[in-house]
Formats: sequence, structure tokens, C-alpha cells
Amino acid sequence: MKSVENWDWTPGKKIIADLSKWRAEYQAVYEFYTSPDGEQIAAIVQDDEESFTVCVNGAVWEQGFDKIWNLRFLPDGRTVALVSDMAEWSVAIDGNPWENKFEFAWNLQFSKETGSVTIAAQNARSYFAVTDDIPWESGFTSMNNLAISRDGKIAAAVIQTTQLKEGDIFAFQKGCFTIAVNGTPWNNTFVNAWEIDISPDNRLVAAEIRRNLYDYTIVINDEAWPNYFSAVWAPRFNPIDNSVTAPVKVAGGWSLAKDGELFWNGRYSQLWHHFYSTDGKKIAAIAAKQFGKWTITENDRPWELTFDELVSDPVYSPDNRHLACTGKTDGKWYVAVDGKAWPTAFERIWPPVFSPEGDMVAAKVEINGKFAIAVNGKPIEITFSEAWNPVFSPDGSKLMINGIGTGEDEGKFCRYILETDKLPRK
Repeated sequence: MKSVENWDWTPGKKIIADLSKWRAEYQAVYEFYTSPDGEQIAAIVQDDEESFTVCVNGAVWEQGFDKIWNLRFLPDGRTVALVSDMAEWSVAIDGNPWENKFEFAWNLQFSKETGSVTIAAQNARSYFAVTDDIPWESGFTSMNNLAISRDGKIAAAVIQTTQLKEGDIFAFQKGCFTIAVNGTPWNNTFVNAWEIDISPDNRLVAAEIRRNLYDYTIVINDEAWPNYFSAVWAPRFNPIDNSVTAPVKVAGGWSLAKDGELFWNGRYSQLWHHFYSTDGKKIAAIAAKQFGKWTITENDRPWELTFDELVSDPVYSPDNRHLACTGKTDGKWYVAVDGKAWPTAFERIWPPVFSPEGDMVAAKVEINGKFAIAVNGKPIEITFSEAWNPVFSPDGSKLMINGIGTGEDEGKFCRYILETDKLPRK
């Protein structure tokens, strides 16, 4: 797997592919995707009325399929997608399908560390997960909320243990859902179960559950927290000590609980999508101090800055010193860093990206129907008909931006490497 340090960081512009030729050659071209290093661009293409394939930098997979879905690039640059051949679904990597076939497959996920691929699949009314072409030994009545560990070795999902008759509310209230880990169900069942998190060392699996019609809590390796709440959101593991936190609803509003006990003192109108800094010392979450006033709270200290419509895509800088997000007010999008919004608003903004030292923030933005990359609030004067998220070099001296050009580069996929000392600073 080619490390980021070994990507081509030579400053300048490189034209990777002329996509107008693809559109002229094929009946249809669907959704472009780029490799992590920006050296490849791929799309699902229709080569005749009944066959689809994948085109990568102008070269196509050898085999065609009835349907192709969820095309992506793996960390090592290989293409992966869900494919249907003769009405049977599977996974194809660089055009080579797995041996196992399924009546249906969905929710393709892969580890960013190892490239291990996991999907949800169904055969003969039985639902299960499949990792690297190895299905779970047992199938279940239903399956949802599939999650994988960081290395892809653990797959966990909410499964239904009992077939319910239509309208059988009494069987439902007894509990017929649990968590299966690599195909093995927990012993306890719940009225409902939802989002799952897996500890960094793969030893623990946590999920949000509903014990009865009124009580909710978090379960870890089939053991419930001692306290129950009127509602909970997704649990998260501390990356250092494997403790578990989750937003919970209590008297006065939402707060954060840790290992079953209230951890934060604050009360919020809403609190969700919480996450940790990599050193485990900070917890940030999307919060509403009052209805319709969205912000970020960090270690139970909310920003003064609020947005009227939403807050999204929060992220810590690599050194954990800074925190950024996107926010929307009155139909306009902003990036906010450490509680201060960029002075310029945009039509749309995608997730912000920090430089290694945290002194620069870049994001894909939409301006007058075209796309650009803004750095510290100022757009770089290169526009695209489509663009992808920027990437900083490991030493922070370069910025890679990729997009389908406009003007003289109309229809061409271009890769730019820019020197950051020439870009806007804080």
C-alpha cells in the first residue's frame, strides 16, 4: 500500500484523463470517483444496452456486468464495487468478482488501514455479512447497522432473532433484536438496537439499545449500563482507555454519560455525533443550546457561535489543538474554526481539512454553480465543474486539489500540487 509520503508531491498541474472522450465513446457515464493519491479517476460506464463496466484512466475492466453500484477506490488504489451478473450480486475488485454470489448485496465498507472489504448480503431470506469473500456461517431474519472495526477484522450488526408475525406487538415488546459479532449473536435480546461502535483493540463492541417501550441505554459486549435513560444516541469508545460515552436524555435535556453515569454537567436541547480527539483528552459534539441554535461543544463548553439551520462535519486538527466544522445559516454555508466562522459564505461547503500543524484549513466550496477549494476562507482561483476534497502533504508544504476543469480544461480531470507557503494563512 503506497503511503501518503510516497505520493508524487511535485508542484504543478497534471492532466490525468480527458473525460469528454469517455462520454463520446460510451452510451452513458455515471459518477466519477478518484483514487486517494489523485492519480486515477474512475466511473461506471455503459458499453452497450445491457452491459456495464468500470473505466479507470481510460482503461476498462475486462468483464462486463448487468449492474454496478457503489464504485470506490481502496486505499491501495484498486477499484471496488458491488456488481450483478445474471441477477446474482457480488463484489468485484479491479473487475475480478468474488466467488460467492448473493441474491442481493449492499452497504459496501472497507478498512482504510488494510483495505479489507465487508458487505451486507441476503440469500433465501437470510441476512448476513461477508468479509473478503467469507460469509458469516449463520444468517438471520434481518440485519442492519453493519459496522466494521478499523482493521476490518470485526464486523458487527443488529440482527433479528425471531420472526415476527404481522401485528404481534407482544412478541416485539419481549425483545427480538440483538448484536451479532462476526456472525455470533449476543445472548440478550432487546426491543430495538441501533448504532454500533467497536473499540480500537477489537475487544469490545458497544451499541445503543431500547430495553422496553420507555427505557434506553448502552450495551457493551452484551452487558448493559446500570442506568437507563429516556433516549440515547450512538456510543463511542475513548481511543486510549476503552471507556464508553454516549449522549443521553435526562431531566432538563441532553447530556453526555460515561460508562453509565452522567459525565457532563451541561444540559442541551440536542446533543449528538460526538467524537474524540486522537489522544482521548477531548470530546466534541454537535449541540443545540436552545431549539434551532446549533453549535459545537467541546468538553461540555459550547461555542458562543451558533447556526440557525445545522452544523455538520466536525473534525479535530492532527495535533488535536483545533476544531473545525461546517455550519448553515439563512441558506448560506460557512466553515467555523475554534468557534469563529470564516468571513466568507458559500453556496455549499464540504468537510474541512486541516494541515498537519493545524494552521491552515481547506475545504471544497461551491461558488456560482462551480467548485473551488477555499483555504482559510479564501478561494483558490482555479474553478472546476466537479472537485474532490483537498489533501495536505504530511509535512504541510503542499496541497493537492483534484477536479474536472473548466475553460481550456473543460472535461479534463486535473491534479494540482500547490505550495502552501503561497496560499492564504490565518
